[in-house]
Amino acid sequence: MRRVTVFGATGSIGRNTLDLIARAPQEYEVVALTGGRNVAQLAKDAKALRAKVAVTAEESLLPELRARLAGSGVEAAAGRSALLEAADRDADWVMSAIVGAAGLEPGLRALSRGATLALANKESMVCAGRLMLRTARQGGGRLLPVDSEHSAVFQALIGEDMAAVERVIITASGGAFRDWPLEKLASATPAQAATHPNWDMGQRITIDSASMFNKALELIETKEFFGLDPARIETVVHPESMIHALVGFNDGALMAHVGPPDMRHAIGFALHYPERRALPVERLDLVKLGSLSFRPACEDRWPALRLAREVMSAGGLSGAQFNAAKEVALDAFIDGRIRFTRMAEVVDEVLTRLSSNAGHIDDEFDLDMVVKADHLARVTAGEIIAGRT
Repeated sequence: MRRVTVFGATGSIGRNTLDLIARAPQEYEVVALTGGRNVAQLAKDAKALRAKVAVTAEESLLPELRARLAGSGVEAAAGRSALLEAADRDADWVMSAIVGAAGLEPGLRALSRGATLALANKESMVCAGRLMLRTARQGGGRLLPVDSEHSAVFQALIGEDMAAVERVIITASGGAFRDWPLEKLASATPAQAATHPNWDMGQRITIDSASMFNKALELIETKEFFGLDPARIETVVHPESMIHALVGFNDGALMAHVGPPDMRHAIGFALHYPERRALPVERLDLVKLGSLSFRPACEDRWPALRLAREVMSAGGLSGAQFNAAKEVALDAFIDGRIRFTRMAEVVDEVLTRLSSNAGHIDDEFDLDMVVKADHLARVTAGEIIAGRT
C-alpha cells in the first residue's frame, strides 16, 4: 500500500489527484491533505479518504476545520509549521500542488527524507531548481514532473540518451487572449483573463496562461529539470492543446506526446510510476480531431517569454526574483491596481533593479538565500507598483 500526501488538495491539481486515489482506495493510505481557505472541501475529502491529518494554511480557520472534522478521527492543524510537519510525515509519495513560492519548503522537506515528490509546483524549480535537485540527491528522494509539458518531455526521454537530444519544444495554448489585437490587451480585465479556452484551472494559473507567465515559468523549469542549454528550449503556440511537448533528436526525429487536455494523465503517470496504468481520460479520435495547428510564440504579445530567456541566462537567484515579482504583479492585476500589460513591465523593472544580485550565486545557494531574494523582489515590485523609487 502506497502512503501518500497531497499538498494543495483543494486546488485543481489536488482535486484531480484525489479523484484518482478515490478510484482505488485500497491501494493508498492517505497520510496528509493540505489546503487553503476551502476548509469545507478539505474536511470532506480528509474524512472520505481517512487521512491522518488535514492542514489548512490559514491559522484563523483552524477552529472551523476542527469542527468539521469532529468525531472523524482525522487530526486538524493549521499554519506554516503544520505544513512542514505534514511534509515530515512518512508518506512515500507526495504531490506538491501548492501554488506559488509557498510550495518550495514543504517540497524540500519531503525530498530530504527520501520521498518521491510529484511536482506540480513549477515555482519550486524556477526559484531553486538546483537546490531541489541537490536535496533529492542527498536525501535519496525522487522528483517526478506533473506539469503536462514536463511530464510529456520526461516520458519522451525514457530510454533515450540525453546526449542525442537537440531540442525540446514546449507547447502553449496561448490563453484567453491569443486572438486579441495587441492594442486591446491593456484593457483586458481579470475576469476575461481567467477564462481559458481549453483547460479547467484556477484563477491565478489561468491568468498566468493569458499573460504567458505560466509558459515563461515552464521554460525556466525545463532548463532546471532536464539540465538543458536554454538555446535548445523552444516554445510554440498550439491552440488545440493536444500535443504537450516534443523532443527533437540528432537524427532529425521528433517525439511528440499527444493527449487530451486532462491533468489526470500527467498526475496518473507520476502516481503509478514506473508502471503505466489505465486512466479515466478521453481517448482521442484522430479523424474527428482532423488537424493540429501551430503559431509562433511572439514576444511582442507575450513579453514574459523574453524575460524567461533573460532569467535562464542570468541563473542564480534571478528565478526566485522573477517568480516573486510575477506573483506581486498578478495580485495587483487581480485587485485592479494595474492593467494587464503592466504585469510584465513590473517584472522587467524588478529584474533590472536587482540585476546586480542575480547570477552571482549558482550551485551553492540555500533556502535562506532564496527566501531573502524572494522577499527583496516582492518589496521592490510593491514599490514599483506604488510609484516609489
